[in-house]
Amino acid sequence: MLYAQVVLPLAQPAYTFEVDEKLGVVVGDAVVVQFGSSRYYTGIVWSLSEQRPDYPRLKSVIRKLYSFPLLTPKAMELWEWIADYYMSTLGEVMRIALPSLAKPSASTLSELDERSIEPSKQTYIALAEELCTEEALAAYVAKYSRRAPRRTEAMDAIAALAAERGARDGFVPRAMVDIDAGMLSALRSKSLIRSELRLRESSTPVAASDFLLPRLSSAQDAALRGIRSAHSEGRVALLHGITGSGKTEIYIHLIADELSRGRDVMLLVPEIVFTSQLVERLERIFEGRITTYHSRLTPSRRGQVYLRLACASGGELIVGVRSALFLPMLHPGLIIVDEEHDPSYKQSDMSPRYNGRDCAVIMGRIYRASVVLGSATPSLESYVNALSGKYGYVELNERWGDAELPEVVVSDTLRAVKRGERRIHFNRELLDAVETSLNGGEQVILFQNRRGYAPYMQCRTCGYSPRCPRCNVTLTQHKASSAMECHYCGYREERSDVCPNCQTRDMASMGFGTEKVEEEISRLFPQARVARLDGDTASSERQFRRIVRDFEAGDTDILVGTQIITKGFDFGGVTTVGILNADNLLSAPDFRAAERAFQLMMQVAGRAGRRNKRGRVIIQTSQPSHPVIQQVAGGDYRAVALSELAEREAFCYPPYSHIIRLLLRHREYELLRYAAHTLTSILHRKFGARILGPVSAAVEMLHGEHRAEILVKIESGASMRRARKLLREALDELSREPRYRSVVINVDVDAW
Repeated sequence: MLYAQVVLPLAQPAYTFEVDEKLGVVVGDAVVVQFGSSRYYTGIVWSLSEQRPDYPRLKSVIRKLYSFPLLTPKAMELWEWIADYYMSTLGEVMRIALPSLAKPSASTLSELDERSIEPSKQTYIALAEELCTEEALAAYVAKYSRRAPRRTEAMDAIAALAAERGARDGFVPRAMVDIDAGMLSALRSKSLIRSELRLRESSTPVAASDFLLPRLSSAQDAALRGIRSAHSEGRVALLHGITGSGKTEIYIHLIADELSRGRDVMLLVPEIVFTSQLVERLERIFEGRITTYHSRLTPSRRGQVYLRLACASGGELIVGVRSALFLPMLHPGLIIVDEEHDPSYKQSDMSPRYNGRDCAVIMGRIYRASVVLGSATPSLESYVNALSGKYGYVELNERWGDAELPEVVVSDTLRAVKRGERRIHFNRELLDAVETSLNGGEQVILFQNRRGYAPYMQCRTCGYSPRCPRCNVTLTQHKASSAMECHYCGYREERSDVCPNCQTRDMASMGFGTEKVEEEISRLFPQARVARLDGDTASSERQFRRIVRDFEAGDTDILVGTQIITKGFDFGGVTTVGILNADNLLSAPDFRAAERAFQLMMQVAGRAGRRNKRGRVIIQTSQPSHPVIQQVAGGDYRAVALSELAEREAFCYPPYSHIIRLLLRHREYELLRYAAHTLTSILHRKFGARILGPVSAAVEMLHGEHRAEILVKIESGASMRRARKLLREALDELSREPRYRSVVINVDVDAW
């Protein structure tokens, strides 16, 4: 009898189960176990031992779920690092790492069986067995080539593809056969072909030169050599390439190198919106080798993708968001993190609150794979690592082809109001630029980082604003739905012109969101075709693709959007970009506000003039002399980086420290307050002056729970391992107080 330590998808330690040796269970296998009196779970075997633990009763592993291990030893090492560094359990890592249907759970075994899935399969086709030899096929073609030329051509094409791929049994992927469905159906009805569902076979390695790779400019070629040099020295490479410089072309050459060796490549992007244009382009070059992975896939599809990769044999190109980090890779050779500065790489809503970029770097170290971090506006953490020599630093300072950097115009909102040069929310300079672009048959992007019609409504008589009853925030007005919504919990109520506080009919919309911008710009330019891209209009992948495709095809003239539109799109017809309210980016209560404002404005500015005609960017602000605005106007990343780094160093903020944020939640305010102050006292004994708080969270109440924050600031050079140990001790000490056990405490290491 063996004894297995099994990790379950719960915030619990591993539990020990008996294992019958006949099951053939190995470390990394998925097994079915009963946990509690009435629940069956899928667990991962973390270790096996012949030594029985000192427990009076042990439950047994019921069965092995798959014929192959779900985790490799290196994947298990990554999970252990994430659990330790981000102060979570292995069960919490399992909960986010494995798709739900790859780890089914249920109240009964029969129900669990119903939820179980198999690896995704593809249709493969081959000629009928009697036609598989060259002689038999040649004889058939000679007999029927005049009578049925299309049929014989199709059969020749299948045979040629099978020979090209070296398919011993003649089967080739249906997706690679350029024959329409009607012809295949006709061949099948005459028993001339066979078809089977199979796991997707790994593509045969080919020389990198056999791929249709894009031609590189001299600057791109120099950057590629710099990245390879950093990798030869065992260092992560930071590719700092301005918007439109052609970083993707460099990625493609690096990907081709690894695939030609039969190794796996992972390309991480911040959000699903990146994948559409990018995957279409990569598919043209690496046909049949790409696997996409993101949250918009169905649970069944996500599970099937994971299981297929778990039993694949290498040569895969995975394109996905941060959760793709946990996909199985047999022979990883390269990990690329595009737009590495993006906050979307940070998991913030559940434990473990990991950073996908940092995990990719650790993953590269564990797997001995090369890592590339790419961005037009690198995070200060990565930039400092490059300055110190820890990362290789590669710059790409010119746009691809003949494209020039756009002209940036700072438009003073206060001055425009005084001179009568402002209409609604648009300065005259921006309206003139929009009109010029439209008259020239060109396109326009307008950026406003708030969705909805208006951020809030207010009574002009008494000052009352409708607020969410569950969250301490104002409700956002949405005109299309005649509702006011909470963007945190989803609460909504009908819009009313009558103030519920003073009963006057004086409720007014305050501020503006993308919905209002769309309405107003349509009224100012009635001949223009206007679309909006934000969380309301792009709630599904189909809607998102339609909006992007229409704009890309030139069927839309003006695209209004939130920061979704800053995400690496390549629209050749855009010559004018308007940033409608730069002030709200600069005024965020966050030490990273200046860095993020610069990154956002530079990213959205980079959408302009990406072809032969120079673009123009209009930044509307009431602070035209603000250092960040001036740095954006000059495209001076180095200036904003050095300025911010000097300030961060003076006040010991990242990258010169690590910040651990403790978020305490409870429905009773007084209990929460006492718990926060008690925990702060414990932490002061262990960390001294490194503790900040407690304070109310930025959103003081959410989903009916009061929230408080405590920050632990650990200076660079101090031991993070010891800091986490002391923090665990402090949390354990608080939990020994019975009245505080109902207080939920979320730990966020390297908080953003």
